[in-house]
Amino acid sequence: MSTPSLERDEVQRAVAQALDLAASLGASQAEAGASTERGLSVTVRLGEVETLEYQQDRGLGITVYVGKRKGSASTADLSERTVKETVEKACSIARFTAEDDCAGLADAEMMATDIQDLDLCHPWDIDAEGAIELARACESAGRGVDKRINNSEGATISSHRARRVYGNSHGFLHGFESTSHSASCAMLASQDNNMERDYWYTSARDAADLEDVEAVGRRAGERTVRRLGARKLSTTRVPVIYPPELARGLIGHFTAAVRGGAQYRGSSFLLKADGEQLFPEWMDLKEWPHLQKGMASAPFDNEGVATRNRTLVENGVLRGYLLGSYSARKLGLQTTGSAGGLHNLVVTPDQTISPEDMLKQMGTGLLIGELMGQGVNGVTGDYSRGAAGFWVEDGEILYPVHEITVAGNLRDMYRGIQAIGNDMDARGAIHSGSFLMDPMMVAGD
Repeated sequence: MSTPSLERDEVQRAVAQALDLAASLGASQAEAGASTERGLSVTVRLGEVETLEYQQDRGLGITVYVGKRKGSASTADLSERTVKETVEKACSIARFTAEDDCAGLADAEMMATDIQDLDLCHPWDIDAEGAIELARACESAGRGVDKRINNSEGATISSHRARRVYGNSHGFLHGFESTSHSASCAMLASQDNNMERDYWYTSARDAADLEDVEAVGRRAGERTVRRLGARKLSTTRVPVIYPPELARGLIGHFTAAVRGGAQYRGSSFLLKADGEQLFPEWMDLKEWPHLQKGMASAPFDNEGVATRNRTLVENGVLRGYLLGSYSARKLGLQTTGSAGGLHNLVVTPDQTISPEDMLKQMGTGLLIGELMGQGVNGVTGDYSRGAAGFWVEDGEILYPVHEITVAGNLRDMYRGIQAIGNDMDARGAIHSGSFLMDPMMVAGD
């Protein structure tokens, strides 16, 4: 799945052409982004190939500003003729839109000038046959864990390579290549006419950093089997542990609340919370956009603004918001290089504990294994999610539980984080260990 140099040149040429055309048609400012992506994905279920997909996508988006009027258009065709037509459409749209004093490019002085190589591109020399072999090995390992595993949702091997280029009328024109590879597996098991499902996955920029596919399958199988024999609980109030893959979801609700759009629209439970104590004083949240091979690393954001290390939460206190140029202007602030999303937000407590020690510290309570439904109000912070997991007493897991609901308010939940585990999950844009929470309402029978 190599990306030929001709293809790389084509992406950059399309962006440069779009910007030149926009200027010639009277745009006072313009920005364009183009990308090309190739990928392979294979799913094997019950030993047979269920899906085999090759992907090849490309596209260009152009935004022009005529004074304070904005127009945007996009195309999947990077030919010169179509790029020209797309720019013309964007300019036409701009002339009919209302003026917006906050519209325009990010300030020129904010553009990235040092485009670091973050080691994001590691092509995987794998073909369909090789991917099928790995997927079969992954699924077979999962199915072999226990005789009660009697069905499978399959194992999937994926590999993607992309090049993205962004340019604007400040003279900024840069791009970078990246890869993303993954292996996943989901198993089903039955006992006493009850069926349970669980999964596991691994993802990385470099295929050499993936977990062994058979280990992924076994983990999926083990996670599924341990949920068999689940019981119901009576409604109670107990401490709760969120494992890393679910703890990062809690942080995701926080980041959504401190995004510029939620702030200037007044639709956040953390409205105007800058400077407030939101988390325990021993806890920081730091954004590290230049982590080598990081899944959310980038030298610049979607507006060409240089990314930089920053502390979003210091000693539990919110120190700013996540802003692109538009939301920053709406709030009278400066962009934080957050256009397009997070760039490796890492939960960094003063100290961490092992998952085993966390169970002991909790004593009696609930270890969550799965959350279901939406149940989160971004305006009030009210939180209510269907859940399944494991009942813990004296620091020991006793039995699985299901058909329960965990509820609270996110402000209280954040302040009530008692400990963070050393089981860091870095598979996404948010890196976190497990969370031990103050008692929450657990609704059952």
